[in-house]
Amino acid sequence: MTPPAPPLLEVRGCSRWYGPVIALNSMNLALGPGLTALVGPNGAGKSTLLRLLTGEIRPSAGRVLVLGEDPWNNPGLFRRVGYCPEQDALYEEMDAPGFVSYMMRLRGFDPAAARTRSEAALAACGLPAEAWGRKVGGYSKGMRQRVRIAQAVAHDPEVLFLDEPLTGLDPVGRRELRTLFRSLAERGTSILLSSHVLHEVEATTDRILLLHRSRLLAEGTVQEIRDLLDEHPRSVEVSCDRPRDLARSLLAHAAVEGVRVAGDGTIVVQSRDPAALYPAIVRTVVEEGHAVTRMESPDDDLEAVFRYLVRG
Repeated sequence: MTPPAPPLLEVRGCSRWYGPVIALNSMNLALGPGLTALVGPNGAGKSTLLRLLTGEIRPSAGRVLVLGEDPWNNPGLFRRVGYCPEQDALYEEMDAPGFVSYMMRLRGFDPAAARTRSEAALAACGLPAEAWGRKVGGYSKGMRQRVRIAQAVAHDPEVLFLDEPLTGLDPVGRRELRTLFRSLAERGTSILLSSHVLHEVEATTDRILLLHRSRLLAEGTVQEIRDLLDEHPRSVEVSCDRPRDLARSLLAHAAVEGVRVAGDGTIVVQSRDPAALYPAIVRTVVEEGHAVTRMESPDDDLEAVFRYLVRG
């Protein structure tokens, strides 16, 4: 039997503090290939974790491994790693291909290969070719972001760290880069993407690490984490023609904890057993002939999961 492949990223009992301030507290995680989002409010510890994984700082306790190696003071490792930090730092007097080529030269590529890779990466990141000859100092924030992501992916890294990579982009740009990230993940790259914009994360990937107050609160898919929150009743909203009649009938089902008429023909049904609740709603609607225009749960998205966990 073939042993399982080792994780590409490992954090073992890792803490980091700055004097009396604990930025990261006893964290353990292991990630393989694919796209994982690191989410949490500002100050949760996301940037500290990325700085540990990229070797900018060392843990105060515990250990960090990237591709099986300690990232601290390990320049050879970063020929295999890509990083787009949150800070906007470019060489303002260079044009975009020149900047990305320079970064590729620092990673060991010869001039011709560096130029070829830089142009391919800029095209993949959606920077218009007519802007390539201009100095990046005159670029818009969205254009600068595309250049910064291009330098992180041009060398085909095995691991890619992205800290708030969609900042400054318009909706079209966000969609284009989300598609790029998913494509890289499908090719086997391990991507850790940090964001505090929950709806952006949910549109990018279903795999999340949720940080709050320097700790890892939960990891998994949104649905897996939501299924762990048994102490919180699940809400289902149903819009129909006779909301009070439907509410009265649903209250008789064992799976239903409560029903509230919200107005505009909508009722909010609560249950700790959604697997039984949905069939009960459907059966009642069919048997009584209700005209239903909408049925959905507002508790299944990442925003609701985050709200529950933080409140708890």
